[in-house]
Amino acid sequence: MKPREPPPPLRGPPPPQGEEIRSRLRTHILLPLWGKGTPKGWREGRHLANDTRGVAAVEFALIVPLLLALYFGVVEVTQAAMTEQRAAHTASAIADLVAQDSSITSAQVTDIFSVGATLMYPYPTASLKMRVSSLSADANDNVTVAWSQGSGMTARTKGSAVTVPTKVISAGGSAIMGESQYTYTSVFGQIMPRPVVFNEVYYLQPRVSTTVPCADC
Repeated sequence: MKPREPPPPLRGPPPPQGEEIRSRLRTHILLPLWGKGTPKGWREGRHLANDTRGVAAVEFALIVPLLLALYFGVVEVTQAAMTEQRAAHTASAIADLVAQDSSITSAQVTDIFSVGATLMYPYPTASLKMRVSSLSADANDNVTVAWSQGSGMTARTKGSAVTVPTKVISAGGSAIMGESQYTYTSVFGQIMPRPVVFNEVYYLQPRVSTTVPCADC
């Protein structure tokens, strides 16, 4: 009796390999899901990444703080510079008004201080201080105070020595010294958070006489 032959091997397609499995997975499972169900958000996310609407608004929001800081800084510095100019003009004006007289009284000097305060408009004058003094130089160019009166500032002592720039007063001559002090406080306080003090000094020669005496100053 002959031995029975083994059955022939089953024939069919070879089992799928790794790359083919991944290809079938994308084709039959992942791609159909991308168009429906939860993974739809993935496709919308890709569209959102390419969406440029609102970019200008975001950029504007980023630069607004810088623009505001620049604006307030320009305003503060400009206001400070204008205030300093007013303080300087005040010192020059009070000295010039005294220098135009051949003699003056304490009451007239007080009126001149009122004019100086008016020149600071529209800035507040609460922190404004003024002083006007008559200086004289002897033959050796030693400069001393002949008389002095202040508004918010202490008057200089008569006979006290004063240091002045070179050639302001010639030997035996005299000059009127106008001084102003103003404390500027910024409205915003961003760039200049602390008060700034401006000190201005002007020297003028008497106009109609060699000296301007003040008997009651």
